[in-house]
Amino acid sequence: MSVNFRDVLSFLRDKGEHVGVRIKSQDNFNVEISDVISDSRDVTKGTLFACIKGEISDGHNFIDMAEAKGACALLCEHSVDSQLPQIIVERVRKHLGEIASLVYGNPSEKLLMIGITGTNGKTTTSYIIRSILQAAGIRTGLLGTIIESDGITDKDADRTTPESCIVQRQLAHMVNNGCGACVMETSSHGLFLGRLKGALYDVPVFTNLYPEHLDFHKDMENYFAAKKLLFTDYTKQNFKGAANFDDPYGKRLLAEFGENLSGFGLTQGADSRVTSSRTDINGTDLVIEANGHDTLSLHSPLVGAFNIMNTLCAVTAMRGHVDDGAIIKGVADVPQVPGRLERIDLNNGATVFVDFAHTPSALASVLGVIRGLSGGNRRIISLFGHGGGRYHQNRPELGKAASEFADEVIITSDNARDEDPAEIAKAIENGVTVPHRTILDRHEAVNTALGSLKSGDILVITGKGPEKFILIKDKKIPFNDSQTVTAWRDSH
Repeated sequence: MSVNFRDVLSFLRDKGEHVGVRIKSQDNFNVEISDVISDSRDVTKGTLFACIKGEISDGHNFIDMAEAKGACALLCEHSVDSQLPQIIVERVRKHLGEIASLVYGNPSEKLLMIGITGTNGKTTTSYIIRSILQAAGIRTGLLGTIIESDGITDKDADRTTPESCIVQRQLAHMVNNGCGACVMETSSHGLFLGRLKGALYDVPVFTNLYPEHLDFHKDMENYFAAKKLLFTDYTKQNFKGAANFDDPYGKRLLAEFGENLSGFGLTQGADSRVTSSRTDINGTDLVIEANGHDTLSLHSPLVGAFNIMNTLCAVTAMRGHVDDGAIIKGVADVPQVPGRLERIDLNNGATVFVDFAHTPSALASVLGVIRGLSGGNRRIISLFGHGGGRYHQNRPELGKAASEFADEVIITSDNARDEDPAEIAKAIENGVTVPHRTILDRHEAVNTALGSLKSGDILVITGKGPEKFILIKDKKIPFNDSQTVTAWRDSH
């Protein structure tokens, strides 16, 4: 599908936007636009090149490259010296998603759109929801932290919420591939920066809110306000979603959008709650009660209290959109989520779990689950670091959380970025109260920990989950926790 230059201009003016135009001839109004791109390296023939001013680079400086690669028009913030027709707006990013949606045929209108926001649980919940939808016979795309799927092909995700024009193109691919639904993780950064512009959701979902990304949002109210945008700015009429009744911020959403949201939780008063559960190393059996009477018995291969909540969240969100048979089958068939309590058994009888947990609350939750599953009589080693440029106050708190459940702590590097890994490790060490050591090289740390394990021991590696690199300054160094563990196992 394509539109022409005049269509885009009319769209913006119909919205009441102040728009400037620079053209060489009247024929420019009829230029056909088939793609919208903000990265000049990805431009092809027929592309509207959007010149975004970012923190590091300015798209206006790459117009010559875009033109050479076949760009047919520009969306920019000031007039530029170019032969290409130009639409000039005050802020490109403000309009980019909606223009891309227009060019790609408004794909979110053709899909059942599920958007999941919150601090913890987004990825696992998205996998469960996609499994439920697929059990209902609905081909489903997925955009999240780990993978991007267009319903046919999966690839590694670059960021949780891509630029808005990329989101719209991905949604269009899903429609073209026969998808009937899309499940998306919607990050606070993506919501705040407008990367979801042009997408509207049928099922907005809120998991929980804990201190994270406060280096960006400054305080919890700003963080919550960014998450709340999913419900205020990005929903279709008569949307039906879910929010965590046990979370104080979820309660605020339920109070404001009660007619459109169902509350899930473990406490009395929730619209949907777990009335009984049993979990062991093989999975979890649970019974969910809705509205005080309607019950659903489920088995999930996932373990742990947080996965009970993730399952409850997904089931609450999907009830009314698919039948209960699909929910039962989808929950039972949910695949292993990479880097989310991912289990690897060693040849000597020891066990390794790899998980993305990178906040104190998430780390405590993961280690608490492992301690419970271990029967309390197996040695647990916790290995983790903390990302540079992130919420510094979390570092000693991570040490405290690990000390509560682990017998030993190994402090190592995470994505240090521009910080000194040794200083990050010292900050973590301030909260550790059990035997510990610091090995900054993560590869060495993992291999050292593996070499120390005896039959029955459990090593819990957290912080990076499925990530396939370590960020040090401006370098991406290939590394993956699970692959490192598997390689060690296969050589011993």
